[in-house]
Amino acid sequence: MKNKTFKNFSFNMIGSTVNSVTSLFLLIFVIRINGVDIGGIFSFSFSTACLLQVIANYAGRAYQVTERSADISDNDFIYNKIVCCFIMILAGFIFIFIKNYSYVKCLILMLLTLFKMIESFAEVIYAIVQKNDDLYKVGISLFLKGLLGIVIFLLVDLFTKNVMLSILSLILLNIIIIVFYDIINLKKYNLKMKKMKLNNVLKIFKFGFFTFTLTLMTQYVINASKYSIDNYLSDKYQTVFGIIVMPATVIILCGQFIIHPFLNKLTNFLKNKQINEFNKMIFKLSLTILMFGICSCVIAYFIGIPFLQLLYKIKLGKYLIDLVLIVFGSTCFGVAYIISNALITLRDTFSQVIIFIVTSLFAFFISNYLVLKFGIHGASYSYLYTMIFLMVVYIGYYIVKQIFYCRKKYL
Repeated sequence: MKNKTFKNFSFNMIGSTVNSVTSLFLLIFVIRINGVDIGGIFSFSFSTACLLQVIANYAGRAYQVTERSADISDNDFIYNKIVCCFIMILAGFIFIFIKNYSYVKCLILMLLTLFKMIESFAEVIYAIVQKNDDLYKVGISLFLKGLLGIVIFLLVDLFTKNVMLSILSLILLNIIIIVFYDIINLKKYNLKMKKMKLNNVLKIFKFGFFTFTLTLMTQYVINASKYSIDNYLSDKYQTVFGIIVMPATVIILCGQFIIHPFLNKLTNFLKNKQINEFNKMIFKLSLTILMFGICSCVIAYFIGIPFLQLLYKIKLGKYLIDLVLIVFGSTCFGVAYIISNALITLRDTFSQVIIFIVTSLFAFFISNYLVLKFGIHGASYSYLYTMIFLMVVYIGYYIVKQIFYCRKKYL
């Protein structure tokens, strides 16, 4: 059992790491091959596609893995995912229509939206695999998609100098891996598609609504500074901010693969009313991401800017403090993310929606104000202040919940 846990954790960590740095490499390629302006469009479009992806993910893998109701099956989650993917694409078209971007920006945004939609569909398969304690297979899938995606995108962009064709190659690759690896993995679990039960699909929409709203606002909070830059500054500054915020994106995604292997264990702790063990694990995971983030801040200060300049061939000397502030801000978000998943496991989503409504309003006003006043530096300040605010509120709420509710229920 310990060997299986280690295998699941290590494979998932490797696969998630490779997959999480994919966007970093893609942005490097686009800036070097296609130029700074296209790089800014790509960076912003990728972030927007991630925001739209929340619709396709809806309740999310964590919700599906920890679902304890016998009434709702994996079939229901699959049908729900299909509906959500369709809504995601529709939302993408509506967003483009409202913003009235240029032809190139519209096409890049829609292709990236399709790419992220396909990624989201794979998540429903990953949840089934994870529930059967084969998380290492998810890691293999993510590794293949990440590594091959980087190579194929680079080759296509080098030969064609066309970002749209490069994104299409990513879409095709993901479809191939889903068909010939991910779906084949499901055969081991004897999953058979049955007729859609509309009531159950609607139940997922109902029960997952607060989780969906929470995740949607999470993406907005992460990218609020980028939307302020899109409103007030040029694509050139979007490129610069996209570069210095990229290490933070990796740290945030690290929080995901740190918590995912332990979701089943956290669920079992609750079933057995082991709330102390539950809290100890949350504390250890939070401490892990905090230590990782602090080390990342030190590395960012000493070698971050030279390393990024080497990668992107853009002068970034003026943005050293911005980089460190953003890395520390992402660490704060990582701690909040761990606590958020703990609360999702406790099926406490409504309170988190309230937290993120308040944080989203905070992010909206502070990012617009600071970007208008300090330009791109204001975007870095607003990112840091927003993440600190979010972490402090989450820690405070979790402590209060443990004192006044969880101990009474589970002890």
